[in-house]
Amino acid sequence: MELEVARKRCKDGLVWAIEQLGGQVDLERLDQIAELIIQTMTGPWRYFHTPEHIFEVGGSVNPIEVLAAFFHDLVYVQVDQGVSLNISSYISPFVKEVRGQLVIRESVELPKDLMFDIVAAVFGFVPGQTLSPFAGQNEFLSAVIAAKALSHALPPDIIAQIAACIEATIPFRPKLPSGESSSDMLYQRMCKLNRDFNFGWKPEEIAETVRRAVRLANRDVENFAYPNSADFLDNTWNLMPETNHELSNANSYTVRGYRKSLQKMEGFMNFLRPELVFQQFMGEPDEATYQQLVSRTAKNLAVAKLYLGSKLVAIAIVEALSYRLGRDLPLSTMMGELPNSGVQIESLENFLPDIPLNYPPATALESEVLELLNKGRSRESSYDLKNSPVSTFIIKWIGFDGVRNLLPPAKDFFAGKISDREFLSKCNPKMVAAIAEGVMQVFESRKLALREFSLPAKVG
Repeated sequence: MELEVARKRCKDGLVWAIEQLGGQVDLERLDQIAELIIQTMTGPWRYFHTPEHIFEVGGSVNPIEVLAAFFHDLVYVQVDQGVSLNISSYISPFVKEVRGQLVIRESVELPKDLMFDIVAAVFGFVPGQTLSPFAGQNEFLSAVIAAKALSHALPPDIIAQIAACIEATIPFRPKLPSGESSSDMLYQRMCKLNRDFNFGWKPEEIAETVRRAVRLANRDVENFAYPNSADFLDNTWNLMPETNHELSNANSYTVRGYRKSLQKMEGFMNFLRPELVFQQFMGEPDEATYQQLVSRTAKNLAVAKLYLGSKLVAIAIVEALSYRLGRDLPLSTMMGELPNSGVQIESLENFLPDIPLNYPPATALESEVLELLNKGRSRESSYDLKNSPVSTFIIKWIGFDGVRNLLPPAKDFFAGKISDREFLSKCNPKMVAAIAEGVMQVFESRKLALREFSLPAKVG
């Protein structure tokens, strides 16, 4: 999406939402806020958390949801490698950095600020608290920015409802030992907030506030329940370069760097439980819809785990072979340049022998994963092939059971528990030889490309 188009869409959305809520529209200030949002969301490391994402999450029906979505990913410390100067002025009065961590200032340091007090009450955060990137830090700071940026336009009770929507986007929270969910806890805090700030909400209004927050939070993670697993994997591939910036340099990232990205994502997919992805509160969503979301998520996670595990085994073999040449080789050295690089050099897939499928898929899941590896995900990626020719070759040779058997020693190799040679000794030797021969053919193609510039052999 072009920057100018995104800025206009954001400003139009701000104006519409504030008008719908009976707020004060200041076009000049809203123009500055739209610029702040879009500039932050188009930072150099943003591949998934972009303007398109906030427009999708906010929808176009409920003004509170629209506003919450605009701000909910504004702070993303892991992706942006900190907090940008443009947004830090909103939060620096309230937080400080202590030994590399962000901490809410102590009471004596905090200015008297109604907006901050409301947001802190919505999140249940207190002065002196150390913030965690994995426990609401980004969402809390994003909500503070939203509250401060919109305080001129909207009353405190509306600001509190926007903050509640942003709080609900803290992802993947399990139920408490008491059985209460994060939505239940948000409801309880909103009840206390109502009493402490005299908002005059009725119980049903508070419940609807939480239902709205759940609705927005579920849209934030809706890609987990995409009907097509290829679309789900596309989003996964957009997330990887956000946390591994090396991948943004196509054709120069290392074998090890690419493997670490795959390994991190595979570990996350194995950690995540389907029932933690989507939320449910007082009929939002209804039980049938909720169960369908959980079921689709479970299926997409199963596909992703087998898909990523297969790619990890393939990259383990390539990495182990690369140790013959060095420890930090670019992946393109071993496998050739990406097709979109503009460099005409043969790639490894062109030199792998065409072999029959020795071990046909035993389940529908295996059939789907093989199709994804062979034909590719839905969309091209700037830093990777959409299909996986080496993984496909390996599965044709040893089947998915063979891949499952090789995954634990591959991880042992990554962890340094076994050597590259020990790992390769556990693989089918003919399969490894075929891949090694393909790599040598890639080198040979480079040699031939340089031959026209070599000096002629001396005669006599």
